[in-house]
Amino acid sequence: MKILMINHFPLVGSGSGTYTRNIAVHLKKKGHEVSVITPENTEKFGAIPDISTRPVFFTYDEKIEGALPFNFPCFTTHPRSTMTFFDLSDGQLAEYLSAFEKALNKEIAEFKPDIIHAQHIWLLSWLAKKTGIPYVVTAHGTDLMGYQQGERFRKYADEAAAGAKSIVTISNDNGMLVRNMFPDCADKAVYMKNGYDPDRFYPDQKTKEEIRALFGISLKEKLVLFAGKLAHFKGVDVLLEAAKLYEGERPGKILTIIAGEGELAAQLKKQAGAYKLSDVHFFGHLDVPQLRGLYSTADVSIVPSRREPFGLVAIEALACGTPVVATNQGGLPDIVSDEVGALVEVDDALGLSDAILNELYRQDKGQRRKAAAKYAFENYAQDSLMDSLINIFSLAAFKGF
Repeated sequence: MKILMINHFPLVGSGSGTYTRNIAVHLKKKGHEVSVITPENTEKFGAIPDISTRPVFFTYDEKIEGALPFNFPCFTTHPRSTMTFFDLSDGQLAEYLSAFEKALNKEIAEFKPDIIHAQHIWLLSWLAKKTGIPYVVTAHGTDLMGYQQGERFRKYADEAAAGAKSIVTISNDNGMLVRNMFPDCADKAVYMKNGYDPDRFYPDQKTKEEIRALFGISLKEKLVLFAGKLAHFKGVDVLLEAAKLYEGERPGKILTIIAGEGELAAQLKKQAGAYKLSDVHFFGHLDVPQLRGLYSTADVSIVPSRREPFGLVAIEALACGTPVVATNQGGLPDIVSDEVGALVEVDDALGLSDAILNELYRQDKGQRRKAAAKYAFENYAQDSLMDSLINIFSLAAFKGF
């Protein structure tokens, strides 16, 4: 089968980008032909080996011939863009749609796909509808937040949902939201959990001494790790409140690393300064090998989100053998159990601090690390999930249900 994938974001730096990359790689392994269309703002982007990638170029910090004269828009933020869909002028929106429509039509003419797999019930899935080719769309959650926030874009999303053969939902909560927002399309919603790439996330074979030395981390300290966007819905401010509590209980013993970028970076650093959190450090955006190393040496990974449609970072942390403390919200309860971590309520800094301390000083840490890695691999390794997705594609492409 020939599958054309299209996403609003590059293949790195966002959950849907990682999702697109993982699926493209594993479709290729299954013998299918894959082509990908994504935005880019650098000519040095990392394409997927042996998979055709057609970038639509935007302007960031380098001049690219033919690039749109603004950065690619996001729902919240991206390591390489703080432009949002809601910032787009009418003219920019028209340019955006025109550029992707041209790329889509050209790729269809050359690649001749059997089906289109669009990411997000949003602008690009609306463009997929215009092609007349059967398409499946995955709802990632930020699109549903965007639907609530931006009335201007709802007509595109409504038409995109109406034309899709199936809407893939990535958690039970995500599926409920899709059915509530698009009630006429409720019967199209098909649950398929996200997967991770076990070739990229696994317990790093370097010693803790080697990994921590790369980052200048003291071996005497317990390590708490957050990885993700620095946006309000990610709840990093609550983690800082919790850090104030657990640093107070164990002064000089617990190091907290915040890996990621976003529009709240300056505000969160100011908050950490106001709390006098001497053991909280902001590392910015990290690549996969760096993240894998930190996950593998961290004592606990934190996902304190106020809203989390799935929580791929939780899976990636578990895959590296790191227990996860997360909020009891969105897709996270589908992932995190008592055997591999703990759930706390949203915006509960005290509960979060207590759960972190409990995880840091458990007596069965070695056993839990092994259980976490085994649980992730057995339940979320991408290859084991592909047959379900391929079946969805086949039904859409060849049976036209």
